[in-house]
Amino acid sequence: MDEQKEASLPNPDPPSDSPTAAQLNEHAPYMVATYVRPPPLMVKGEGCYLWDAENRRYLDFTAGLAVNALGHCDPEMANTEQARTLVHTSNLYHSPWIGELSKQIVTKTHAAGGMHTASKVFTCNSGTEANEAAIKFARKVGKTRTPSGDRHEIVSFHNSFHGRTMGALSATPNPKYQKPFSPMIPGFKYGNYNDESSIDDLVNEKTCGVIVEPIQGEGGVNVATSSFLQALRARCNEVGAVLIYDEIQCGLGRTGQLWAHQFLPQSAHPDILTTAKALGNGFPIGATIVSEDVAQCVVTGDHGTTFGGNPLACRLAHYIMSRLSDPDLHSSVRAMEQLFRQRFAKLQATYPDHITEIRGRGLILGLQLAVDPTPVVTAARERGVLIITCGKNTLRFVPPLIISADEVEEGLAILEQAMAVAFKHPQKIAGTKGQQEMAPAGR
Repeated sequence: MDEQKEASLPNPDPPSDSPTAAQLNEHAPYMVATYVRPPPLMVKGEGCYLWDAENRRYLDFTAGLAVNALGHCDPEMANTEQARTLVHTSNLYHSPWIGELSKQIVTKTHAAGGMHTASKVFTCNSGTEANEAAIKFARKVGKTRTPSGDRHEIVSFHNSFHGRTMGALSATPNPKYQKPFSPMIPGFKYGNYNDESSIDDLVNEKTCGVIVEPIQGEGGVNVATSSFLQALRARCNEVGAVLIYDEIQCGLGRTGQLWAHQFLPQSAHPDILTTAKALGNGFPIGATIVSEDVAQCVVTGDHGTTFGGNPLACRLAHYIMSRLSDPDLHSSVRAMEQLFRQRFAKLQATYPDHITEIRGRGLILGLQLAVDPTPVVTAARERGVLIITCGKNTLRFVPPLIISADEVEEGLAILEQAMAVAFKHPQKIAGTKGQQEMAPAGR
């Protein structure tokens, strides 16, 4: 053990002879190695903080990959009566909360100024399942409108991330994700994000659906322009294609509005809207919101789910949706965004050769670096703040939406310390891996 390092850092990574390392080594032989994780073993959470097995506290700027919007272990969730009443029935039987949640999602979406054609909801268990449903529904609409089957192509965009199941993966044109499982499902085409000039050729009479993130999360916190999304909507209207907005990471209050697409005119709203992550605040649930035109094409037996829409998940999501649709929360998100941006601007002025751009909206923000961000992530973690990366050399900030000004200031003061070490003395930081959703091959 490096005693000098232990004394100088508040949260040094557990060394190889620690109880944490012993427990991880015991478990590793039994786990499929789909992730490369840093050494701490997280055992407790409260609000915006996590604690590891050695009782070290971390301010969480990751929120479980934009999931824990209400923070860790929200008291209302922890004490839900539904877990003692009815957990699961399957979709062979009626239960009240799936209907209540569906009604709430549609009415809250309308009230907030989101997708004005929102009509019905399919509930499932995750973001990738929500996108699989969206892709299947778009294909069904295509077959309904063109029975020959010629209208079957799905269009998505480079640097997107829509999930890991085969349909959603086929819409995620990144070799890091696709190559190990190729060939992909046929019928998928890829375009360049925010490139309006290519839309007419990309989206044509063979297109049944276009799926796009209003803000690309995993791809680098890239924000779609209003004109790009409006042009996509207009072209979909021309050729009879379904427009899908994937707001799994950027929706549900994260931009300071209930939905990230609310800044658009109604004429650019989607036909299908997908959500998950924050909808369960850590409990697995996803939802695919559709217009009446789409819903009319989906009939009994076209799609289904065993666990999706179970009473416990829907009861929890109903409570969470009531919190995430609160305008006061949205105002706080916008205020916290400004605190982040002010400190980011100062950091960029201090390190202009290292920080090249600040991107995002609300509390989905990115700092584009000109260098490998891993040392910053490691230095921050060992000083008590958790951050993650995305895209190419981008630091991603997706903290709980309930974060306070004091917590923002605390975390960014630590980030400033971490950057000072990482940029000026990188040799002092031990290399660690596993900071993205899925490490690329060879990492």
